[in-house]
Amino acid sequence: MALSRSARLGALATAAASFLVIAASPAPTPGADGIGDTYFPQLGNGGFDARHYDLDVAYDPATGRLDGRTTLTARATQNLSSLDLDLQKLAVTSVEVNGRRARFAREADEIRITPRDALRKGRTFTVTVTYGGVPEPLGGPIVFGSNYGWMKTADGVFVACEPNAASTWFPSSDHPADKATYDIRIRAPKGLTAVSNGRLVSTYDKGGSTYTHWRETKPMATYLATATVGKFDVRTGKTPGGIPIYVAIDPVLANSNNVDVYALTAEATDYWSQLFGPYPFEETGAIVDDMPEAGFSLEVQSKPVYSAVRSESTIVHELAHQWFGDSVSVERWKDIWLNEGFATYAQWLWAEHRGTRSAHDSFLAGYNARPADSAFWQTVVADPQRDTMFASAVYQRGAMTLQVLRERIGDDAFFRLLPAWTKLHRYGNANTADFIRLAERISGQQLDDLFQTWVFTAGKPTL
Repeated sequence: MALSRSARLGALATAAASFLVIAASPAPTPGADGIGDTYFPQLGNGGFDARHYDLDVAYDPATGRLDGRTTLTARATQNLSSLDLDLQKLAVTSVEVNGRRARFAREADEIRITPRDALRKGRTFTVTVTYGGVPEPLGGPIVFGSNYGWMKTADGVFVACEPNAASTWFPSSDHPADKATYDIRIRAPKGLTAVSNGRLVSTYDKGGSTYTHWRETKPMATYLATATVGKFDVRTGKTPGGIPIYVAIDPVLANSNNVDVYALTAEATDYWSQLFGPYPFEETGAIVDDMPEAGFSLEVQSKPVYSAVRSESTIVHELAHQWFGDSVSVERWKDIWLNEGFATYAQWLWAEHRGTRSAHDSFLAGYNARPADSAFWQTVVADPQRDTMFASAVYQRGAMTLQVLRERIGDDAFFRLLPAWTKLHRYGNANTADFIRLAERISGQQLDDLFQTWVFTAGKPTL
């Protein structure tokens, strides 16, 4: 078919415009090796947005060796000539980008990946990394002086990675600002149970191994991923409110104390759903392992992990994190009080719910127990510094701030604020300024003085 003169001119104009757009497009450049968090400058990565992780790992408890193949699906946020992933110590044997072999080089705890062709801004791409080795836990002052991350147990492994240990067992953009969905496939020796995030898709035995596939369909921060393996007694069902529940308990701990983890998890999940808004994930539960070297628990998404059978107060704390920390995650680690202060305040609300002590009395007990010259009051809660980001003040003074806020704006506004916060930032990230703005909008009050005193300033506030 012959084109008219006007049609030919139109086609030439369109081609010229397309050429100009291509010519004006910025030249591809390397993605940044970190997102710029002042506490962990090289965690996370620039130039792309992680969308989905497909993890395929095989673990041998006898040797401690992990062999893995991780496929990351991401969207380029700039024209990329190369990109980084975080991976600590494990050896990489091959990398593919969009199914084609790519060059890679290790730079400390980063893998610098150079695809054959530049990745265009706005395009979705995949990176597949094959790797292996013996993962090592991290240590130091950050997590209460305890080791954390990938921790070998007598019969498997206990995996609890806050804040920076996810990249000890899989390559990732290891920062909560870059959340993604997950498929996690685990191969372990037959007779062991592998528990992870989300819902169980399948499990089967083949030869001497058990293959387990878990799927988390809601966005998740890397540090909340787990692949805990061991001998577990598993109980499943639904909470009275209808939420699926999966609880795995090491049989060594079955009779260790009087806490009914299953019943309490079900009760607390339903109660927090009333107070904080609908439960944000597909399943609730718990992973209770015999791991005495880890003196902590962690709010792993959908199933908190406990290194022993913990108290009622600890369990309700970790379940409150499903809203405050897991669904609504920090934008930068300095805002960690938005996780820990809120979950600690949930413990006070639970005591109030049980009728054992009011939140006001819990506040006064903590306030009066610490004299003005106590080091406790010297932590600036809104920026506690990296090595003290889990200091007790982040938890306790953070909770005190919420009680002071509740008494300032009244119960009606306060208990509208909590579910409004979890709804507004559901599956996303937020910071302290975001919370202050929402509190002021819902209460109709100016609250700068309250937050300046309680979270931005050192020293014991006067009442």
